[in-house]
Amino acid sequence: MKNFINIPLINIQRLLVLFIAALTVSCSSDDDALEVNTEVPGAANLVLPQDNTQCEVGEVVANMAEVFFEWNEATHAESYDLVITNLATQEVKQRPNLTTTDLMVRLERGHAYSWKIISKNAGEETTESDSYRFYVAGEPGSNNVPFPATLSAPASGVQISPVDGKVTLQWEAAATDTDGDPLTFTLFADTVDGKQEPSEEWKGLTVNSMEIEVEPNSLYYWHVETSDGQNTAISNTYTFRTGENQSSVNGKVVSTSQEILDAIAAAIPGENIYIRGGEYVFNSTIKIDKSGSEANVISLLAHPQDDTRPKFDFSSMAENSSNRGIELGGSYWHIKGIDVFKAGDNGMLITGHNNLVEFSTFSECSDTGLQLASGASNNTILNSDSYFNADSTLENADGFASKLDVGTGNKFIGCRAWQNLDDGWDGYLRNADNVTTIYEDCWSIQNGYLKDGSVSGGDGNGFKTGGSDNKDLKHNAIYIRSVAVGNRYDGFDHNSNRGEVTLYNCSAYDNGTNYGFGSTNPLEKLTIKNSNVLGEVGSINATTLDVTHNSWMEGVESSVDDFVSIDYSQLTGPRKPDGSLPDVSFFHLEADSDMIDAGVDVGLPYNGSAPDLGAFEF
Repeated sequence: MKNFINIPLINIQRLLVLFIAALTVSCSSDDDALEVNTEVPGAANLVLPQDNTQCEVGEVVANMAEVFFEWNEATHAESYDLVITNLATQEVKQRPNLTTTDLMVRLERGHAYSWKIISKNAGEETTESDSYRFYVAGEPGSNNVPFPATLSAPASGVQISPVDGKVTLQWEAAATDTDGDPLTFTLFADTVDGKQEPSEEWKGLTVNSMEIEVEPNSLYYWHVETSDGQNTAISNTYTFRTGENQSSVNGKVVSTSQEILDAIAAAIPGENIYIRGGEYVFNSTIKIDKSGSEANVISLLAHPQDDTRPKFDFSSMAENSSNRGIELGGSYWHIKGIDVFKAGDNGMLITGHNNLVEFSTFSECSDTGLQLASGASNNTILNSDSYFNADSTLENADGFASKLDVGTGNKFIGCRAWQNLDDGWDGYLRNADNVTTIYEDCWSIQNGYLKDGSVSGGDGNGFKTGGSDNKDLKHNAIYIRSVAVGNRYDGFDHNSNRGEVTLYNCSAYDNGTNYGFGSTNPLEKLTIKNSNVLGEVGSINATTLDVTHNSWMEGVESSVDDFVSIDYSQLTGPRKPDGSLPDVSFFHLEADSDMIDAGVDVGLPYNGSAPDLGAFEF
């Protein structure tokens, strides 16, 4: 008879657990344990195809081309998703879970695409790279379809409050396609589906934004179509909802001459004064003596909702040196959108500092339209015009002047002066020395001629850089992309200025003499670079000269054939609604001009491999 050992059941179960645990330990070790990377992966850097390029294609089969994609390895990434989007059809191709950093994909030719990489690992989070766009060329000799515009603002689905019943739509797009063809844009925006026929002013745009009128509390759809003249690319359609209309007018509104005077007299820092459109008659000088501050400017502005501009009519004034239209002795003022007419002396005399005068005009005054003097410094005159100014004796009146005892640091930007009796700009000094004035994108046209076109009794210079009674004072002047044309005497004039004068990318044509930088009482230094002249150049003298890369030197020739137009009557056309200079073809270079890319980098923006010569970059 066999003897059985009686082992309690609970002990058997305990032994079984211990055996399984021992077996598990024996079959694993720290070295062999599976390690899970849960750190957030980094973004991959895209290599090929490069952004905004026509990519190189491999073998083509049935209009499908091999396109090679490459990206750099991302930190903490174990795999990648390649995402390719056809920008015309919005069809998405995805190649998931790639463990390499390159891949060949077949894509349909003649289309624009975008691509990105999604970095992944075993963790829950992924990271997307930047998105690049590229174009797969079609049949040889075919025209490339342009990239569609990318809508940028307002973002899709947002609510936006219109200001004065308007909103601004913005998009991103290049100026040319991959063939080098110029691009234009058509904006579609409506409350139906974003496909209704747009107005004519929304077609053929060369800008990347448009202000449109909208209704409050409405849902709008919008998209942009991009054309190179042959093919059209259509953006996505975005939506936005408008809220309640808001007014841009936040301040005091005035509508009579007396209300204007009272508002100026009572102005406090930070206040806005809005002038309704229409004509205002003044019999005496408007004196502005109060000052704002850098953080709280006082503004005197044309009412933004009016179609007509405020015109300050001083024609009842007698011609007298004390009968100026506006005397701005205060500082930190912003004056915008006002027309000053027929003052008995200067249209505006500025003796204060840090003022901004914008989108204003000064015409038919009995002395200089706008003059800075008496230490006036750091003032900016922006997008303003001065024309037909002349005194009754036909001896004086410039368009603009930073002269006599003026201070330093004043700027003229985007301003025009034409048919003023004397000079377009006058920099003559008396009781001031070694001051600097900057002129950027300024046009001086036919000065030295009267309103009726007859010859005046004035000097007739385009830009008189300086000069002084004893011929010893320095007025340093910097001219950037400025134009002097049709002036009776010198386009750019020396006039015994002893300072330093710099011309970058300036143009001169059909002046009595284009350059009048004489050798008597010469400039201390004259720098001229990237500038062009049509016709005789004139005199170029100074104690120190730095004159290189211009149209009359180093093998470059300037002729009528280099220019799209030499008709400078275009230059006095209407300004754009925002006050900026009109678009013109005058002195724009033809595509085959040897003045394209013939300049040298002077710190200004340019297209191509080097700056062009003259005021207008190709």
